Amino acid sequence: MNTDYQAIENRARVRRLWVKGITYGLLGLWALIVLFPFYWMVLTSVKSYSQYSGEFVPQFITTNPTLENYATAFTAVPLADYLLNTVIFTVGTTAIMLVVTVLAAFGFSRMSFKGRDVAFTVFLSMMMIPNELVIITNFLTVTQLDWRNTFEGLILPSVTSVFYIYLLKENFSQVPDELYWAAKVDGTSDLKYLLRVMVPICRPTIVTITVLKVIECWNSYVWPRLITDDEEYYLVSNAIQTIRESGFGRENIPAMMAAVVVISAPLIVLFLIFRRKIMAGVARGGTKG
Repeated sequence: MNTDYQAIENRARVRRLWVKGITYGLLGLWALIVLFPFYWMVLTSVKSYSQYSGEFVPQFITTNPTLENYATAFTAVPLADYLLNTVIFTVGTTAIMLVVTVLAAFGFSRMSFKGRDVAFTVFLSMMMIPNELVIITNFLTVTQLDWRNTFEGLILPSVTSVFYIYLLKENFSQVPDELYWAAKVDGTSDLKYLLRVMVPICRPTIVTITVLKVIECWNSYVWPRLITDDEEYYLVSNAIQTIRESGFGRENIPAMMAAVVVISAPLIVLFLIFRRKIMAGVARGGTKG
C-alpha cells in the first residue's frame, strides 16, 4: 500500500516538474523573442560603421565594441537639446497632471455635492470620444491662442486623464469613511486630510500613475509632431523621426541605434526601479472593497 502511494506521489511529482519545465521553457522563449530587438539595438550601437557595413551576414556578437556612435549621435543632431525639452515637457505635464488627478479623484470619492454621480458618469463617458476628435479641438484651440511652438501648447492639453482620475478615485474610495469623519472631528481640513491621510495610504497607485504618465509623455509623438515645427521645441520622439529622415540616420545605422538607446534608456531604468510599485498600484486600484 505504501509502495503504491509512493509511486503515485512520484508520478505526480514528475508531472509537476514537466509542467513547470514546459512553462518556464515557454516563458524563456517568449522573453528571448521580446528582448532580442533590444539586444540587437544595443549590439548595433556599439559596432563601428565599417564593421556594420562590412557584415554580409549579421553577427550576433562583436569582439571590438566602440562608443564612437554615441558621440556621433550627440554631434550629428542636437540630441541633448531634444532630451532637455523632453524632460521639461515630461516633468511639467506630470506635475500638473498629478495635482489635477489627485484633487479630482478626492472630490469624486469623498466630497458630497448635488449631481456628483451624474457628473462622474458624464466624465467617464469622455473616454468614449475618439482621440482624433480631441486632437483636432486642441489643435484649433492652441492655434487660436498662438501657443504653437511653445511649452504651454505642448503641456496644457495633456494634463488631464479620465482613466487616471478613475483609477485613483476607485483607490480613494477603498479608504474607510471612519478615517475621514475622525479627521473632521479633530478639526482637520479636507486638504490636510487629503495630503496627510489619503495620499500616503494610496501612494502605490499615485506612483503607478506618475510612472505611466512619464512613459506616456516620453513616448508622445502625434501631439508634439503636430504642434511644433520649430526644432527648438522638438522632443525625442521628433528627434527619432528627424534622425531617420536625415542623411545621417539613413546612412549611419549604428549611430542612429546609439541615439535610440540613449532615448530609451531612461524609461527602461524607470520601469525597472518602480516595476513592483506599478504592479501593486494597478492591482490595488482595480480592486473594489
